[in-house]
Amino acid sequence: MSDEIKHECGIALLRLRKPLQYYIDKYGTPLYAVNKMALLMNKQANRGQDGAGIANIKLNVAPGYRFISRYRSVEAKPIEDIFEKINKKYRKAEKEDSKKYLNAEWLQENYGFTGEVWMGHLRYGTHGKNEIENCHPFLRQNNWRSRNLVVAGNFNMTNVDELFDKLVSLGQHPKDKVDTVTVMEKIGHFLDEEVQRQFDRFKPLFPEDNQQLTSLIEENIDVARMLQRSCRDFDGGYTMCGMLGSGAAFVARDPAGIRPAYYYADDEVIVVASEKPAIKMSFNCDYDEIAEIGPGNALIIDTNGEYREEQFRDPLEKKSCSFERIYFSRASDPDIYRERKNLGKLVLPQILKEIDNDLANTVFSYIPNTAETAFFGLVEGLDEHLVKERKKHIREGVLFEEDLDRLLSFRPRTEKIISKDVKLRTFITNDTHRDEMVSNVYETTFEVIKKKEDTIVLIDDSIVRGTTLERSILRMLDRLEPKKIVIVSSAPQIRYPDCYGIDMSKMKDFVAFRAVLKLLEEENREELLEETLARCKDALENGYATQENYVKALYEPFTDEQISKKIAEIVTPKNCQAEVSIIYQTVDDLHKACPNHTGDWYFTGNYPTPGGNKVVNRAFVNYMIGKGNERAYGAF
Repeated sequence: MSDEIKHECGIALLRLRKPLQYYIDKYGTPLYAVNKMALLMNKQANRGQDGAGIANIKLNVAPGYRFISRYRSVEAKPIEDIFEKINKKYRKAEKEDSKKYLNAEWLQENYGFTGEVWMGHLRYGTHGKNEIENCHPFLRQNNWRSRNLVVAGNFNMTNVDELFDKLVSLGQHPKDKVDTVTVMEKIGHFLDEEVQRQFDRFKPLFPEDNQQLTSLIEENIDVARMLQRSCRDFDGGYTMCGMLGSGAAFVARDPAGIRPAYYYADDEVIVVASEKPAIKMSFNCDYDEIAEIGPGNALIIDTNGEYREEQFRDPLEKKSCSFERIYFSRASDPDIYRERKNLGKLVLPQILKEIDNDLANTVFSYIPNTAETAFFGLVEGLDEHLVKERKKHIREGVLFEEDLDRLLSFRPRTEKIISKDVKLRTFITNDTHRDEMVSNVYETTFEVIKKKEDTIVLIDDSIVRGTTLERSILRMLDRLEPKKIVIVSSAPQIRYPDCYGIDMSKMKDFVAFRAVLKLLEEENREELLEETLARCKDALENGYATQENYVKALYEPFTDEQISKKIAEIVTPKNCQAEVSIIYQTVDDLHKACPNHTGDWYFTGNYPTPGGNKVVNRAFVNYMIGKGNERAYGAF
């Protein structure tokens, strides 16, 4: 992606189904779980490089021994930082007594991060400061083991204000109005109630035996009921991991299945991650052994290591995030790899029309590194197109042998015209300086373009702001002196904010929105802006902003082609000699390529939850009243 955006987060949950001593005896080391967690998190490092955190719970340790451990980091390499600290503990234990080092009981009594239940998190902060307090997992502590709660997730809530007010109505005094706090405290409140319910149930049966009572409470906590009560008014996209102090755990997925969650289980482990390749690489299982947690369902792991998937909210129409398939998730997932290739292949007819089928004078390339797979699909589509063309010409009859030779030997011209310097880590730069940094991470390959003759077709996976095209890529390509430059987006035009986990929340950032503003101005239809503003304000003030996305009206007067043409004008640098055009994937073809991930609200404005409509209406109002830099939903 030429425009760097922050996005998503990654989760990892690992439950050892046997006592720690089993793994020490079988694998010859107490580090089995540590190594697996390190691999799970490193294989998802693409999902979060602002920070990382890990938590661990020991089962069945006696009172007086610490049973919850947690590390969080916002260092430049947070995963390495965390696991170096954990490994330091193990090195200290081995140095202290090499024989006891292989004794699970001694390790768990004397050292942290030696438990059977693990949770990891990788953070991409969509908003807010990159401080240790913002890093997951979050911990809610209590002297009752069953009331301890550890939570981490990949989520954004659209209705943080309402959730905050609900906590206040329950008698709480939340320390902050952010979705991480409200989610933690909401679940924590109903965990407390569930523990109390089990206490009231069993206390009459064991009036004098509190130890037995405690065990019964922990074994009978109804996690699904707790989630039903705590999550019933959540509006957003979420995959939430939780661990109870008793060792029970859960991973809950939103009713529309917006955020991803996959799991694998055998007789030794239960593991959950945001991406299938992380599980595949960590446990060498087959892809068909990895299951997806259903929308509105939670994977619940009991204190004894048994697991089940239970529905805790009524599922909505599944609208899994299509950006996962276009850009975010690793393409080593075979399904995602095929889908990205199809995205490149399906945009080919538009490209052929734009270049007037002049393949001899066209060079195809891509913006590394995430558009590479779509580029492979584009090239595959070109090959298929040429096969059809050869058949057509042969059927029509070829008069001369040299014509046949030329027809059969022709291949599309492909080059790596743009290179990216991966050493420049633009994702850690703040918004003010990010564009400047991004403009310096690319460089061009010279002497592969016929000056004033060739057209360059460059495929990107998506175009959000267009600033990198304008300030860097198009300027560099123009120095090669092509006749024409065609920028192709394998994703449709991004028109609306995301409020479910991606850093796309400001209307002014979208080059498609800027294009529509220009078109309205040029056609003297700016009154539509005021009309839409009035509708949005009235809906927000009178409590029906969740019912409809009124911002759609701004796009309705124009075709996709008109908007694309205006985008090309906006991003074309001054004094650019080459003609510039922009091609976008169609929404219909997006759904053909990714049929099981139809979440497309950033392209269509069709939000999967009511809160999404409220967010887009508020975002437009913020833009119109000069508060375009403000977030239109609760802080993360």
